Amino acid sequence: MAYLELQNIQKSYFLGNNEFPVLKGINLKFERGEFVSILGESGGGKSTLMNIVGGLDRQFKGKVYVDGQLLDHQKEQQLDEYRRATVGHIYQAYNLIAHLTVLDNVMVPLDMTTLSAAQKRARAQQLLAEVGLSDQMNKHPNQLSGGQKQRVAIARALASDPQIIIADEPTGALDSKNTQEVLELLDQIAKDGKLVIAVTHSAAVANHGTRIVHLENGQVGGDERLKPAYPLPDDPSHIETVKLPARDSYRLSFKHLMYNFARNSLIMIGVAIGLFAVMLFSGLGNGINGYIANQVNSMVNPQWIEVMKNPTGKKMNQEELMGAMRNMAANPHASLISDSQLDQLKKVKGVSQVAPAYYLPAYRLSYKNKQQAGSGISTWSDGQRANSIKNGHIPHQGEMILSKQEAAALMGAKNYQQAVGKRVTIRFNWVNKQGQPVAVSAEYKVVGLMDGTGASSYLNYRSVKQALQDAHAETDVNNVSVKVRSLDEVNQVASRIENVRGAHNKRIFGAITVGSMLKRINTYVHLASDILAGVAGISLLVSALMIIVTMYMSVSERTKEIGILRALGGRKKDVRRLFTSESILIGLFGAVFALLITLLATLGINHAFYPLIKYQIIQLTMGNVIFAFVAAVLIAWLAALLPSRRAANLNPIDALAAE
Repeated sequence: MAYLELQNIQKSYFLGNNEFPVLKGINLKFERGEFVSILGESGGGKSTLMNIVGGLDRQFKGKVYVDGQLLDHQKEQQLDEYRRATVGHIYQAYNLIAHLTVLDNVMVPLDMTTLSAAQKRARAQQLLAEVGLSDQMNKHPNQLSGGQKQRVAIARALASDPQIIIADEPTGALDSKNTQEVLELLDQIAKDGKLVIAVTHSAAVANHGTRIVHLENGQVGGDERLKPAYPLPDDPSHIETVKLPARDSYRLSFKHLMYNFARNSLIMIGVAIGLFAVMLFSGLGNGINGYIANQVNSMVNPQWIEVMKNPTGKKMNQEELMGAMRNMAANPHASLISDSQLDQLKKVKGVSQVAPAYYLPAYRLSYKNKQQAGSGISTWSDGQRANSIKNGHIPHQGEMILSKQEAAALMGAKNYQQAVGKRVTIRFNWVNKQGQPVAVSAEYKVVGLMDGTGASSYLNYRSVKQALQDAHAETDVNNVSVKVRSLDEVNQVASRIENVRGAHNKRIFGAITVGSMLKRINTYVHLASDILAGVAGISLLVSALMIIVTMYMSVSERTKEIGILRALGGRKKDVRRLFTSESILIGLFGAVFALLITLLATLGINHAFYPLIKYQIIQLTMGNVIFAFVAAVLIAWLAALLPSRRAANLNPIDALAAE
């Protein structure tokens, strides 16, 4: 039984509605051990017939049997396996992959076998030695002569140990010496029990084989036996083939990336700039949030809750509570908290201490002939941090501490520290028990200064209460500091305080925690940093467009390589992976480069600002880094989808014919 049989093969090309028959019913049988020359003039259908035999052309009529089994050209997976395991190609134009070395070119079909890495390399080296290229393994194709390139093509065709070798004009571009050497190699392949089919228009080349098939005008014009087929070996070799593993696709992509690194580096820099900006602004947002939290926590103990009267009786958010606090001056009486209400606070679960306090929404300080109006001064409680006081101590009876800004306003910017020890007068408005306004005035000794920008001044609770009594004003407080037993319970206790009810089931209190204040501030900071990062992200879109253009260019440049890979048995999926993996590698390299320049920029900026604020203002987190890498991979993958799909859908025959 013939190893390869062609039955009534017919093939036509169409130009509009006009049909041009190329093969007009070819019937041929081939055996292993034959060196068959397909002889005929150009345009006679030789290459078309070989594309059908090689599993590249699927659009024809007729049947192809291989080892007694029908080869269904409509089943793509079957054809891929057939090309991978059964057929080896040798081309007149060599069709070597330019960015791979000689050894790597021969390794490509071996990557689709079950051999180990060491066995693959050993076989490739052995085949190159057999064709006389042991000393050329690490060169690239453009460093070889024509005869050497053809020998590499022969070694590659034999790599996976196929049973059929198709040689399309294998000596057409060679001189007489190299022609003779290549024909001897093909003859030796037939002696090893393979079926060698060589397409040629040279009678001298055809006479070198065991059989000549004349193809004339799309038909078999003659079938001449020159000598018997070579006997098959007793123990024929066989290498099992597999689909191209993903890791080998990545390796091929990496080699192409490195081969064109200078051009690809520009794309990587474009990706890196966008990712750098995103990471830097995200890190800046983290740093600003951290700095604000650090500053607030350095002044206020987060285990304390600030409680005030709820003027609406309904649930209020933090912004509404802060607004109500600022508006206390308009109706002071409505903000007062009675002793019985203080007792209700003490009974709230989780509360360990209740410290009454006064909050003055508006006041005026004076020293000698200088005056300073202010808004928002409180009495000191254990909720404040004593270490935020510089040049002094917490205020006791008849004492107060000033903010640096107010001290500078009263004493002068250069002499603000001289405020310590001086006596200043504070005036503010309050109400009496009848709700009528009362002017209150008292003199206090300055015993310390508050450190930090935006820090407040503080009074002593008992001193303010005494001043109110002296002015015959209402002594009920309008602010309470509540200590929570555990830091973990702060939010729960704040919710319980806000849920304390009075007459008509209305809420009595509003609660403000350090965490809630920081959350509000952080929301704004995150919003700003996200907007900046979003603006920076526009450059990532530009990078994506650059990757798309690069991948389309790569498809055009590597069209022949795509055809070679498909002819060797590569699937469409392998071709897609070839380009998507290269694009992803570009994205990953861009992310690595972005991380490096972000770290350098972070070090530089933090080093420059630390002496001023004593804080690392850029706080790059692992989440920021992971996001950048994920974004880089995702953008690169999306950018490669269309180019890789186009590459995979290329007709292998057209791809091989590309210049």
